[in-house]
Amino acid sequence: MAEDMASAMMEDFCLHINTKISNIKKAFQLKKLGEGKRLKLNVRKIAKDMMLLNDLLDKMETEVNEQEKLKNLLQELQQAAERDLNEAQHLLEHIPPHLPKPTQSCVTVPTVKHEEQTEVAEPEPAKKPAKEKRVIKEIPLIMAEEFEAVPAYLKGRLAYDQINAVVQEINKAVVEKYKIRHRPLKSMCSTVRSLYNRFIQEETKDTKGEFFIVEADIKAFTQLKLDKRFHSILSILRHCHRVREVRGSNLVRYIIC
Repeated sequence: MAEDMASAMMEDFCLHINTKISNIKKAFQLKKLGEGKRLKLNVRKIAKDMMLLNDLLDKMETEVNEQEKLKNLLQELQQAAERDLNEAQHLLEHIPPHLPKPTQSCVTVPTVKHEEQTEVAEPEPAKKPAKEKRVIKEIPLIMAEEFEAVPAYLKGRLAYDQINAVVQEINKAVVEKYKIRHRPLKSMCSTVRSLYNRFIQEETKDTKGEFFIVEADIKAFTQLKLDKRFHSILSILRHCHRVREVRGSNLVRYIIC
């Protein structure tokens, strides 16, 4: 609608200028028909019309220049808006299904003394000290940028959300294992005590102070299938420095980085 109004105003302006020019032409054609005094009046009128016409042309030139500047500014704004729209569309199409945690997720469990430790009779303190808290280290989720950087031969047909789903299942196994690992022996039933004994036997000097799992832990605490797809995901986790392998005694230990 604004463009129609501007077009109508421009047409009126051009019509006005053309009328002035036509009047000047007619005045020149009639200059010889009148007397000298009449001729002088016509010449003065022509000069006045010429001055008005020059003023109108100057104003028109100024308006055209302003419109040109406005057009260039609008084009720049349109280009900036298109860039912003494309960036917003790209972000919308690439929202990761799993956002990384702001800090590494940990589960706290109380530290207890094992039943096998020799108890020494000591006078009971006036006040029990607060129990020391331990943390269970978990694997951070893979970020979208990391997944994009993984070589194609490692990813194969695996999707980003499939990898993080396996990470969450592995974390469940880690948490369950170390909850048992830090429990008092006297609170364990025979099944749990068997798991505890296996955990102790699987530890080596290379795993001292580390959190690790083996495939038996995955079977015990998750529904994951230890197939080719699972081992492909483990390869990606090693590439992204989420786990590392320690081998020994025909056993592969996956240490949480």
